[in-house]
Amino acid sequence: MSHTHSIDYKEAFTVEKLGGSQVKISGELPYVEVESEKKAALVALGKNIEIDGFRKGHVPTPVLEKHLGEMAILAEMAERAIAHAYPHIVDEHKLEVIGQPQIEVTKIAPNNPLAFSATVAVVPDFELPDYKTIAKEVNAKRPSDEVTDEELEEKIKEIQKSKRAYERMQELSQQNQEAAEKEAEDLPTPESVEKKVAEDTEAPLPELTDEYVKTLGQPGQFETVEDFKTKLREHLQIEKAQQNLAKHRADITDGIIDKTEITLPQILIDSEINQMFAQMEEDIKRADLKIDDYLTHIKKTREDLKTEWLPAAEKRAKLQLVLNEIAKVEEIVPDKEELDKQTKELLERFKDADEYRVRLYVASVLLNEAVMKTLEEQK
Repeated sequence: MSHTHSIDYKEAFTVEKLGGSQVKISGELPYVEVESEKKAALVALGKNIEIDGFRKGHVPTPVLEKHLGEMAILAEMAERAIAHAYPHIVDEHKLEVIGQPQIEVTKIAPNNPLAFSATVAVVPDFELPDYKTIAKEVNAKRPSDEVTDEELEEKIKEIQKSKRAYERMQELSQQNQEAAEKEAEDLPTPESVEKKVAEDTEAPLPELTDEYVKTLGQPGQFETVEDFKTKLREHLQIEKAQQNLAKHRADITDGIIDKTEITLPQILIDSEINQMFAQMEEDIKRADLKIDDYLTHIKKTREDLKTEWLPAAEKRAKLQLVLNEIAKVEEIVPDKEELDKQTKELLERFKDADEYRVRLYVASVLLNEAVMKTLEEQK
């Protein structure tokens, strides 16, 4: 196909704003644009046509044209011409479209311009609040990641209690086993077992000695009380830093989102809900369960979940638009080396994945991370 002739798409097509962050693009393509798609249209249409005396996919053009009829070929040519022109129209009108357009052909005839309209969702216009000040205020209140002695002692007690409860259960289960083998009359009831375990929780905890810590964790993991406390503190430190970071980031983004007015296109909300469903199905599959069994178990339908998830989906969609807009204002772009590296790694793990989509996904994750780091640096 040759599209040598240049069209001023900005001139040939108008853009009308509709409600709900949608636009309607309307205009005409010269017939020469449609004509240049004829060869490709015939190849595509002829692929699956079977006519007596000819091999599938090898029907001569005149026979094929007669068999298909002028309008069927013209419709295929029009579809291809629109598919070719659409990205150029979007580009020249500087539209940030979301999802696929709804195309409506309004005039189609041989040797005549092709008139059509395309209705599509666009990134809504919105004003960013003073996100730097919001981030600065939240950053000033960020709690320390240091693990206090009280937190350490609390965790040690928790570990000791759960160890004791586990050992007591093992012991009672052993007694149960023996009693059952002897066919004893007074088998312990689940209530009496629970009572014994509860009584244990009231008893004083054993002293923390080198001997005692050797019985914790994997064999040989802890040698002394000092060693145990150091390693436990390190573990708690990582855990606390991760929790603090997640909460801190949520506080920053919530602060910005709460002060941002956006009318969300439905397609963005639907896309978030679909992602949430995909994630849930993935988790259920990993647990060797079936989605329908799970829904029956929680006594909910897909529609119930959609309604439940709506506020979260709206928040996620809003957040992504806000982060993208901040990236634009701050001129933040993903690191190219990191983008190449992570895309390559994912493609090696998921052989059937589409490279373009994987790259888009990685770029989005890296961009979000870079924007969050910028917000965290506001002092």
